[in-house]
Amino acid sequence: MRGLLILLLIALAAAVLPDAARADQADWDALREPDTAVLIRHAEAPGTGDPAGFRLDDCGTQRNLSRRGRRQAEAMGQALKANAVTIDRVLTSQWCRTRETAELMAVAPVEEEPALNSFFSDRRARQAQSERLIERLRALPKGVKVALVTHQVNITALTGVYPRSGEMIVVRLEPDGRLAVLGRIRV
Repeated sequence: MRGLLILLLIALAAAVLPDAARADQADWDALREPDTAVLIRHAEAPGTGDPAGFRLDDCGTQRNLSRRGRRQAEAMGQALKANAVTIDRVLTSQWCRTRETAELMAVAPVEEEPALNSFFSDRRARQAQSERLIERLRALPKGVKVALVTHQVNITALTGVYPRSGEMIVVRLEPDGRLAVLGRIRV
């Protein structure tokens, strides 16, 4: 009986794994396409929101990357390079956990973009910030591949996707100003 169960599990894995590998490859292929970008939720930073007394200019008052989060950020950069994705610019929220994620990825120069700042504690800012980010994307020169390191609330507002820490969402800016989701990559 045990042998039959093992054979059944092997058969199931063989049936499922090739599709999973193709889906993963399809996501990387989508990111290599022209005029796509990648939204990245910062790497693992334990907790939710920001602590009382949070200050943007003081990382000691913020949630920061864990040791695992720092390794995760480095692995994301390595995965982009290993999959032949050339990032020309990295835009990041001004929060320490996003900046550190962007810097540890080490794929391109990092530039702060306030439109990527979290609005977790002020949901009224959602629409205005999302609109500013779309305008920033429209203003990028043709052919520039950009990585946008931000927060869960921002990604969800822009795409409807609830990403995990360190997850990469492949997007394309559509003529109507919405971001079409082309793939999801977890490293």
